[in-house]
Amino acid sequence: MNYTDILGTQHAAAPNARIVSLVPSITELLCELGLAPQLVGRTGFCIHPADVVRDIPKVGGTKDVNIEKIRKLAPTHLVVNIDENEKPTVDQLAQFVPNIVVTHPIEPRDNLDLVRLMGGIFCVQEKADAWCRAFEAELAALATAPKGRPQRVLYCIWKDPWMTISRDTYIARMLALIGWSVPDIGAVRYPSFQWSDALLRDIDQVLLSSEPYRFTEEHVDALERQIGKPVQLVDGEMMSWYGSRALPGIRYLQGLAAAG
Repeated sequence: MNYTDILGTQHAAAPNARIVSLVPSITELLCELGLAPQLVGRTGFCIHPADVVRDIPKVGGTKDVNIEKIRKLAPTHLVVNIDENEKPTVDQLAQFVPNIVVTHPIEPRDNLDLVRLMGGIFCVQEKADAWCRAFEAELAALATAPKGRPQRVLYCIWKDPWMTISRDTYIARMLALIGWSVPDIGAVRYPSFQWSDALLRDIDQVLLSSEPYRFTEEHVDALERQIGKPVQLVDGEMMSWYGSRALPGIRYLQGLAAAG
């Protein structure tokens, strides 16, 4: 049986695969599925689970990949993501890595296809199916849980310049599960913006993400004083990491919704 990635490429089951993952959230997922012994390379941003990945060689960052280091590791499979990895780099790696598995989850339910894809290619279907059942159950529980009023939130991912997310992002679709929406600031997926009276009138609160910019409670206090709107710090990994982190992420959303 073959398994199809987001680009339509078909992959055969590979029980003895040597895997390099250039996607932090998928590295975590592969470890959860019991595939850590087959991970021969990871990025420096692949930090979870810490006690497992510390023994897996680093191959650079998600965008500044060390091509020669990967060549020496002789992987049979490279796992990449359309948003996180540069196509020219992946094209270079494709010259000597036989199998390039391309991913691109854009909404929470895409985690089901992602986990089944990893489970199928790397022959851990039972663990993948168990994860998917648990994820479906969490989605169902969230759908039936009491929710506060819908809110318009500005989700900030960077400072100097200030940057946010568009509606065409995984994070925005996670927020939509609890009835929260983001303002329309143009077609760019991760637009920069300026604080203005018009923007503030259009939002109920601001969410400062813990990543990629490391916002802290000090930023929360300073921004609340500046704009006169509620501001809270949120766990960026829970909001943006697909794969195994999406399961506790759904529970995290339920907590946000309950707190209002």
